[in-house]
Amino acid sequence: MKTFPKDNTFSYKQFLYRCAIFVVTVSIIVYFMPKEGKFNYQFELDKPWKYGLLQASFDFPIYKDDEQVKTEQDSILKFYAPYYHLNIETGQKMIEKLKKDYNDKSLIIKDYSNYRTHIERNLRKIYETGVISQTDLEQINDDGVSTIQAITQNTAVQRSVSEIYTIKEAYEKLINADTVQFNKALLQQCNLNDYIIPNLTYDSEKSMTAKQELLTNIPWATGYVMNGQKIIDRGEIIDRKKFDILRSMQKEWNSRSETVAEKRLTLFGQILFVSIMVALFMVYLEIFRRDFYQVKGKVYLLFSIITVFPVIAFLMVEHAFLSVYIVPFAMIPMLIKIFLDSRTAFMAHIITILITSIALRTPHEFILLQAVAGMAAIYSLRELSQRSQLLNSAFIVTVTYSLLYLALDLVHVSEIAQLSTYVYMNFVINGLLLLFTYPLLFILEKTFGFTSNVTLVELSNINTKLMREMSETAPGTFQHSLQLANLTAAAANRIGANSQLVRTGAMYHDIGKMLNPAFFTENQSGVNPHDQLNYKQSAQIVISHITDGLKLADKHNLPTVIKEFISTHHGNGLTKYFYISYQNEHPDEEVDKTAFQYPGPNPFTKEQAILMMADSVEAASRSLPEYTEESISALVEKIIDSQVQEGYFKECPITFKDIAVVKSVFKEKLKTMYHTRISYPELKK
Repeated sequence: MKTFPKDNTFSYKQFLYRCAIFVVTVSIIVYFMPKEGKFNYQFELDKPWKYGLLQASFDFPIYKDDEQVKTEQDSILKFYAPYYHLNIETGQKMIEKLKKDYNDKSLIIKDYSNYRTHIERNLRKIYETGVISQTDLEQINDDGVSTIQAITQNTAVQRSVSEIYTIKEAYEKLINADTVQFNKALLQQCNLNDYIIPNLTYDSEKSMTAKQELLTNIPWATGYVMNGQKIIDRGEIIDRKKFDILRSMQKEWNSRSETVAEKRLTLFGQILFVSIMVALFMVYLEIFRRDFYQVKGKVYLLFSIITVFPVIAFLMVEHAFLSVYIVPFAMIPMLIKIFLDSRTAFMAHIITILITSIALRTPHEFILLQAVAGMAAIYSLRELSQRSQLLNSAFIVTVTYSLLYLALDLVHVSEIAQLSTYVYMNFVINGLLLLFTYPLLFILEKTFGFTSNVTLVELSNINTKLMREMSETAPGTFQHSLQLANLTAAAANRIGANSQLVRTGAMYHDIGKMLNPAFFTENQSGVNPHDQLNYKQSAQIVISHITDGLKLADKHNLPTVIKEFISTHHGNGLTKYFYISYQNEHPDEEVDKTAFQYPGPNPFTKEQAILMMADSVEAASRSLPEYTEESISALVEKIIDSQVQEGYFKECPITFKDIAVVKSVFKEKLKTMYHTRISYPELKK
């Protein structure tokens, strides 16, 4: 038997393969990881805080609410006066234009000269006060402004909005002057509208500066929260003060903009964290499960699971979709335990929840709940062979979630009324989603090339098409397979091997005999067709049940692990009856063993070794002249010891202790199978 020394030979191909797995896993996880922090808490005034302890992660002010700020802004903006440039030259140009137009002989109006001085004086006063456009006046009214700052050269003069003129008001001022009321009709003929245009121009820069100076005088905050300061804990009622603090934290959190340097640091931190987690898992595999790297399906399954579940959680957090507690993380250890082993399942589960926790606001609570739920899943699902087992596990996981969360709630609340209730619905949904593990097994089996216990149980059903055909065409082989299934399963249970796997393998190991059933003694009824053949021909027909069995297995899509039982149950052994008989007939000839040798290979798992031993022992036991404890024990010892000596188990991880246990199981079972029944007495008359 092999001692299995560690292979320390460095391989560049293996190194690059593992590096590729590492880089792809880290890249996918980091790509979907939320890059910008979001305030994902929901809270209401006078309601209890439903999350864990919340502490400030940065300094921030306690902002006033929008209504209070709006009131204070409206109050101080009453003193706001926008800036307008007053252009005196505009008025002078219009007066000169008026003089020129009405000095033209073609435009002379009778008696106009009597009022020219009066019109020019009033027009000059209007332009000195200021004429504003209708659009600017509407904007002033909308802003609720009562005064403006009129800038002339470098001097600003505050003027009431009611003092300045629009074009219409300026025109009416000229027409309705008291000194010219009796000549109003005459002045209307002068087209004074042509000489009234706005000379107040809005200065947006100075106006905005003035407004900002006023607004900066308003205190936007009523207090300050320091980094690390406690804000609220689970179950505490959100009063007005806490509500303002939470609202301020949310506002500050959402408005914080990271610089390019900060974003790079965040990305580097995420890459470093995920890299450490993935590297730790790969170190675990290197130390304890190096053989997994030799089977690509196992590696791809593990790293796919470690990648997919965090990505789902990250997308939910990024888009604020439902609660991350509905994601069935307990499915991780369940799937890996079903296909691989419990220790790897627990390690993969811990690594996955640690990676996921970096994107959550309450990582400690998440890690605690998921770690305990994962252990409950592992303990409750020792092996999956029936749907009811999965239902029990889902129920246990849901109860574990609920009880642990209740315990945390009771620690932090001061009265029963403060307990959270909505979270338990998430746990129920989580438990229901765990039931999808059953259909998911089929997808994973086809994708990664695994065979679950569920599939093995289904295959070992004697009502399957192939088993029914065997029972009809090769009934002796069928009975032999059933005996072997019970014998191997009992031995596997005793040495810690997979009993369901070896049971199913035993059911199918001889299916190749279905094509030529009469050539095998267990199916014969007095006529032996080998009598018509030479020893080499007979040996080839017997050996062909291996290749025929593999062809049938391919035809019926049997899993690879079952095909391995077909090819290894005789290993590279000889058809000894025909080989020895041929050698006896040709004592002087050097016999070519290959004509009498099975194609192999030799067993390379414990289960295959058990089947090989059981197959030889059960077949040989049929030829015993009598079934006594001594004869059965001697037969078992002889056959298995010869197999060990011939080296059939050199490549198999089975120990001498395991073989001794298997021997004792076989002896016990064979004694039970061939026990002598008592003779019933006849009734004397």
